[in-house]
Amino acid sequence: MFLARIFTLYPEFFPGPLGKGLYGKALSEKIWKLDTVNIRDYATDKHKTVDDTTYGGGSGMLIKPDVLANSLDSNLNSNEKIIYLSPKGKLFNQELAKKLCKEKTINLICGHFEGVDQRVIESRNIEEVSIGDFILSGGESAAFVMLDSIIRLLPGVLGNEISVEEESFENGLLEYPQYTKPQIWEKKTVPDVLLSGDHAKIKDWRLSQSEAITRDRRPDLWQKYKKN
Repeated sequence: MFLARIFTLYPEFFPGPLGKGLYGKALSEKIWKLDTVNIRDYATDKHKTVDDTTYGGGSGMLIKPDVLANSLDSNLNSNEKIIYLSPKGKLFNQELAKKLCKEKTINLICGHFEGVDQRVIESRNIEEVSIGDFILSGGESAAFVMLDSIIRLLPGVLGNEISVEEESFENGLLEYPQYTKPQIWEKKTVPDVLLSGDHAKIKDWRLSQSEAITRDRRPDLWQKYKKN
């Protein structure tokens, strides 16, 4: 069973959409499990203080190192993967999602305020990961994005493993256009090649479409694809 453990100041956000649909079914079938840890429960003063001002000045507040470390040390087993969702982390992508889905347990720290004390990151061997070049008010929505991407890769969650292999990024390209019934809609028709029954031609058409879309929309991916 794959275990996702979330360290957050707002445990009521979870499981949210992850507890519904295919993911909810996989949750009930014990393909994966979600645990939430309220960081505030590990504050030691009567006010349950989790943050304080930064040394060196600045307007923001930081999550205190002792509180966060206590929450981690009280819940983790040895050698478990710990990720802090941070805008200065390495960029999350499909390759990293595939790597993380092979872990037995991942721990996601949802930051707030100006972040967390650097000493915790260094002392607990925490990896910083970002879902994009933008700022969020907290790490919970980023945790949803990461878990959505990871959980769907677990065997038995989607049901059709072939569909995963044909998606965007799996071969270094964006996905080709898709069509379904009705065959004619608002005077627009489905491309003839998809109705031909010629699987070789369909495969070639889909590849050419993926290449054209990637070249136009993601030049960075296109350059990487051409080198391979």
